[in-house]
Amino acid sequence: MNNNRKSPVYNVIAVPFEKVVPNTYNPNTVAPPEMKLLYDSIKEDGYTMPIVCYYSRNDDLYVIVDGFHRYRVMKENPDIYEREHGMLPVSVIDKPLSCRMASTVRHNRARGTHDVDLMSNIIKELHEIGRSDAWISKHLGMDKDEILRLKQITGLAALFKDVNFGRAWRPAEESDADTPDGEPYDEPDNEPDVEQL
Repeated sequence: MNNNRKSPVYNVIAVPFEKVVPNTYNPNTVAPPEMKLLYDSIKEDGYTMPIVCYYSRNDDLYVIVDGFHRYRVMKENPDIYEREHGMLPVSVIDKPLSCRMASTVRHNRARGTHDVDLMSNIIKELHEIGRSDAWISKHLGMDKDEILRLKQITGLAALFKDVNFGRAWRPAEESDADTPDGEPYDEPDNEPDVEQL
């Protein structure tokens, strides 16, 4: 770890609202009551936390890594836009896309809930750009079972290429499964009856 690195929050800049754009992968959702509370907070206290962005030099735009809902408050409330003179406080991080995605998830998981479908899409996208389950686990704070469940939601077979599955059961031969009179044979159940519990 570089001990000389300065945290981005020490370099907050004022960026015109129109130059800030959402990312395409954020899985975090905020319910209407919490959005109202966020609006009230910003109205009363102002912006106390910057929007974390990546600066895209090619597009001359600031792509949100964290703070989409704070951005939404300005977008949806002209009174906030006018009071802030159309400027958003932004701290900039310079990381590749996969690291930005991981950063978004870490920020969200530290304080909120996730939309499962969107979260599974992040896992899919990270896999498609070459990130391993170990990398995802380390950088997104997920255990292997959680990653596997999110992969299952996408239904993409390629996501399972590194997963070791146990041998599947094989159906018994008909002669083993049927009783002599042709009726299916039920294995005795060793579980106690509910009434016995």
